Formats: sequence, structure tokens, C-alpha cells
Amino acid sequence: MVPMSSSDPVAFDPAQRRQLLTLARQSIAHGLDQGGPLPVVPAEYPPALRAQRAAFVTLQLGGGLRGCIGHLEAIQPLVLDVAENAFAAAFRDPRFPPLTRPELARLTIEISVLTPSQPLACTSEEELLRLLEPGRDGLILEDGAARGTFLPTVWESLPDPRDFLRHLKQKAGLPPDHWSERVRVERYRTESFSE
Repeated sequence: MVPMSSSDPVAFDPAQRRQLLTLARQSIAHGLDQGGPLPVVPAEYPPALRAQRAAFVTLQLGGGLRGCIGHLEAIQPLVLDVAENAFAAAFRDPRFPPLTRPELARLTIEISVLTPSQPLACTSEEELLRLLEPGRDGLILEDGAARGTFLPTVWESLPDPRDFLRHLKQKAGLPPDHWSERVRVERYRTESFSE
């Protein structure tokens, strides 16, 4: 297992991207047949794909969301994370029924590999809004037990920083106008690719 330092760039060549996307699709197909994620042997993959990295797998069908599951922290080799999250996005996202076999062929799969998150020091919502980089920042927002994240791709549908933040608060289970001195915010970036 190759650990990832906070200074490591997240960059994959086209062949590695294809490997990860194929792995995700195979894991979903395996889930349809066997009821679990595809078993993966990390040693069979190149070092960049077996490094400990966090990833999200997003599934779309006909342009609409069909499932999205991932990890915010790097807890295992990337190939394991992708296989497990692809299966979970297809069959365990509580917002959707389990994926069916006819849907698999029409499914668009997107993988987002995260950089380690970094705290954003801010004492007010206005300060946080000034620090945001729309289109680039993924955010984790926490206040007590409330926690939510938006990947950078969410900026495509919520390009205004104030709207982005309001919706993120709601996703975390907080009122859209909420702010307190306990709010903690972390920023991360992603490398995203799809088929």
C-alpha cells in the first residue's frame, strides 16, 4: 500500500483512467450477479492505482443522478475504494432503488479522486464566501453532528457561491442561513473523469 502525502498531485494518464472506469463498471456488473463488489487484488494494479486515496463514484442515467457514494478520507488502496464505492452507488445509495440489469448498459460512470482536505480558517460566512474558488473547491462543512460535502462538480448546477453554501448546509441537515462559531470547513480538489 502506497500512502499519499498532502503534496502529491492527483493525476492519472488515459490508460489508468480507463482501468478505473472499467473496474467500476465490472464491480457493478459483479454486484448484479453476486450481490457484492468485485473482489480486487491491489498488487495487480500499477502503483498510482493502489495508493491510498479517497474517491467518489457518481452514476448518471439519462442525464440525472442515479447514485453517488464515496469516502472523504483515504482509508484503502484506490482500486478497492473505486470497486466498493461503485457497488455502493449502484445498490446502497438510500436515495434510489437498487440498480437493475437493463440500466447498466445506459449508465454513465464518473470517478472523482480527492486530494487530502485542508481546513479553511474563517470566522464568518462572508469570509468563507470570499475564500471559495467556484468550480475548483470541494467542501466539507461540519457543525456538531451535522456534516455534508459537495464535490467540485456541484458548481456546475450551483455556480453562485452563496447558493452553493446554502445547499451544502441543507445537505448537512442545517438551516440554509445557519452559522455558528462551531462551523468547521475543509476544502479539497478532485480529478474527475467519466465514460
